[in-house]
Amino acid sequence: MNREKGSKLKFLLEAWPGGTVYAAAWLAQHGIGDDLLAQYRKSGWVKAVGNGAAARAGDRIEWTGGVYALQEQLRLPIHIGGKTALEMQGYAHFLPLGKGQSVWLFGSPRLKLPAWFRKYEWGHGIRYVTAELFGKDKGLGLTSKDMGTYRITLSAAERAILELLHLIPQQGSFEGALHLMEGLTTLRPEMIQTLMERCWSVKIKRLFLYMAEKCNHAWVSKLKLSRITLGKGNRVIVKGGQLNTKYQITVPK
Repeated sequence: MNREKGSKLKFLLEAWPGGTVYAAAWLAQHGIGDDLLAQYRKSGWVKAVGNGAAARAGDRIEWTGGVYALQEQLRLPIHIGGKTALEMQGYAHFLPLGKGQSVWLFGSPRLKLPAWFRKYEWGHGIRYVTAELFGKDKGLGLTSKDMGTYRITLSAAERAILELLHLIPQQGSFEGALHLMEGLTTLRPEMIQTLMERCWSVKIKRLFLYMAEKCNHAWVSKLKLSRITLGKGNRVIVKGGQLNTKYQITVPK
């Protein structure tokens, strides 16, 4: 290996956060094309992560290290959301994110995950939801989490619970969501207000208010309900349930 290639490799390995994936497209932008990357793999310095990404040889990579590449290198508007975001912030202790648990990611409509991420065996089922729940402001209600050597973007609790409610009943249970809502005693009313005013889904907003009131959360009294549009007509959430006349949704009997 000549000096130039060796210098690039030295830079790459020193700058590489432990536990993360590097997308081949990002590497190419920094002078490490497919041929050079293939040499690094052959020499045992890096290992392939599907067709289109790589990791340091011997490095243990997690799904969060793959999300890091999507967010920081490819700059895709994708974030960790819903139940997974709540669990990662300590709001779902009874749902440990152990091996085999589903991971929920959210992205913009028509945005696809790269094949290398979709096909890699992360040890978790990747559940990817494309939805624009809060208008064009893709950063609204997002936060970041320190993973030690890198940071990732995920939904703050206020946004995460609304994303979870979006999936009911097709991909989530009413009872499970209500159980999670019980633990959300410290939500920020200002953030809830902004999210609820921008949320296009009547179902999400009605469900959220019904569950929050049922849990007797103190922050509910600080919301300006007159500024939250709840639409008209009944919404069937639970088949065979009973109608809650205040929010016009069917809930378990």
